Amino acid sequence: MLKTIAALLLLILSLGLHSCATSASGLNQYVDSANGYEFLYPNGWLPVQVTDGPDVVFRDLVEQTENVSVVISPIPPDKTLADLGTPGEVGYQLQKNILAPANPNRQVELVNAQARDFEDKKYYILEYSVKFPTQERHDLATATVSHGQLYTLNVSTTEQRWSKVHQLFEQVVNSFKVY
Repeated sequence: MLKTIAALLLLILSLGLHSCATSASGLNQYVDSANGYEFLYPNGWLPVQVTDGPDVVFRDLVEQTENVSVVISPIPPDKTLADLGTPGEVGYQLQKNILAPANPNRQVELVNAQARDFEDKKYYILEYSVKFPTQERHDLATATVSHGQLYTLNVSTTEQRWSKVHQLFEQVVNSFKVY
């Protein structure tokens, strides 16, 4: 009887510690079942109401220039991500056609581009250096195609904070899942 109680207490303690470890990872889950995607975002980030552009935006409550967003863009329904190009080609096209034109004072450079497969879907991971006249930023993005849509998740911070948050941002980008 005493062994059973001890085993039960040990089980409860381990579950409690697991719950603490899970919340200590610093990430919350966002699920958009209507548009068919989900991702993790850092604790302390709040949703921002947007009326035009991104489907969803979260930003840090303290470091308000840090944000994550998802943009959904239509593409021809028969196109795959590979049909749009290699990671470098897609990264360059996003840079040229979406990121740079959004603000003429912004200089965007594709730093790294790679592909990864996750649950039978291809994702491109893209890293950008972004320069404004008064600030330098670092963006990490992932893109994939599903149901005639290009889904792009982007997470952004200042260059000064990049070394502190890049591993967390990599977790966010790698958590992006489109159904």
